[in-house]
Amino acid sequence: MCVDHDWPQKGRERMIVPAPVGVRGTGRPDVEPELLAKLDADHVMMMGDNPALPVMPERPGLLDFFRLRFQGITARHLLTSAGRALDDGHDEKVVLACLLHDISNGCLIRTDHGYWGAQMIAPYVDEEVAWAVRYHQALRYFADESVGYRYPESYERFFGPDYVPPEYIRRDAGEARAHRWYMSSRLVTLYDIYFFDDTPAPDPERFTDIIGRHFREPAEGLGFDGSPVAHMWRTMIWPNNFL
Repeated sequence: MCVDHDWPQKGRERMIVPAPVGVRGTGRPDVEPELLAKLDADHVMMMGDNPALPVMPERPGLLDFFRLRFQGITARHLLTSAGRALDDGHDEKVVLACLLHDISNGCLIRTDHGYWGAQMIAPYVDEEVAWAVRYHQALRYFADESVGYRYPESYERFFGPDYVPPEYIRRDAGEARAHRWYMSSRLVTLYDIYFFDDTPAPDPERFTDIIGRHFREPAEGLGFDGSPVAHMWRTMIWPNNFL
């Protein structure tokens, strides 16, 4: 909840109802009935800019989301992954896929993040980049010793040593292994390592030229170009809107 005296709803408390996808199954109480009961002349539901968040530019570009919306650990992870791929001399499309592979985790949804992320970027990148992001979701669970990729030790801590991916993940991993773009997605998994050290993340500006060459940023700004995925970008701009 917050009070913002510069917003058209000024002087009233704007209340935030958490997204159901983030609280279902957590045991946290459903606060919506309580907040609905509080609606009166002094209490309204959050809509528009939340003053607790940095204000986005009128026409936001990709790096604006890195700076102003992504969780710190996700932004650091993506920048480090892409930086290491760039340092190792990989193709710029692979570098861009590394930069974008966990974009859904940043400020949208974690479940099936590879599929969500691929859908979010599909109108703006080469088909191979979106494909690589989509299929890293499945490939990360399966080792490929030929390129030095092992099942991440961190996954044993995250999920337990006996975790088995569901059938659709196993199916998609098999499809990816037989695809002509397999190595593009496999390289994403190779650089999809969790970085808990203190090494500074690359400056986002390092990727400005690569983004300029391979990410078609709309003149209207991401979220306002009328694309089939514009609503996903708007959700990241205004993540606390009631409706």
